[in-house]
Amino acid sequence: MHVMTNAQVSRHHWWLLGIRGLAAVLFGLAAILWPGLTLFVLVIFFGAYALVDGVMAVIVSFQGRRYFRRWWVLLVGGLVGIVIGVLTFAWPAITAVVLLYLIASWAIVTGLFEIAAAFSGWLPVAREWTLALAGVLSILLGVLLAVRPAAGLLSLVWVIGIYALVFGILLFIRAFQSRRASPFSAAGRA
Repeated sequence: MHVMTNAQVSRHHWWLLGIRGLAAVLFGLAAILWPGLTLFVLVIFFGAYALVDGVMAVIVSFQGRRYFRRWWVLLVGGLVGIVIGVLTFAWPAITAVVLLYLIASWAIVTGLFEIAAAFSGWLPVAREWTLALAGVLSILLGVLLAVRPAAGLLSLVWVIGIYALVFGILLFIRAFQSRRASPFSAAGRA
C-alpha cells in the first residue's frame, strides 16, 4: 500500500536540498570574493563541492527509491558528481584547461539529469520550474566553458562563482517549497 505521497517524502528531506544550496552559495561567494585564487585552491574547492553535492544526491536518491520510479536518475547524477570530485582530488596539479573541461562536462551532465528530473512527473508543475531552470543554467555553463576554453582563469572563477550562487539560491527556494508543501498536493499523482 502506497501511503506516503511524493510531497510527503520531499517535506521530510527538504533540508538536504538546503545543504546542497548552502554548499553552492558558499562556493560561489568564495570564487567571487577571492578571484586571485590559485589553481590548486580552485581545484580543492571544486572537488569538495562536486563530492558533497554528489554524496547528497546519492543519499536523497536512496531515501526516495521506494517512492519514485526514476530514483536512479538522481543516483546516476550523484555518482557522476562523486567521480568528478574524486578525480579532481587525485590530480591536484591539473591544468586550467583540463579543469575547465572537467567542470564543463560535469555541468552539462548534471544539467541534463536536473531537466530529466524536473519533467519526470514527480512534482507539481508549480515546483518543477526551479529544477528545470537550474538544469538549463548548468548546461549553459558547461557549453560556455567548452566553447571558450581560452578564457582567463579569473573569468572562469567569476563565471563559476556566479553560476554556483544562482544555483544555490534556486536550491534554497526548492528546499523551502518542499518544506511547505501540502501533504495532499501530489496525492493525485502517486
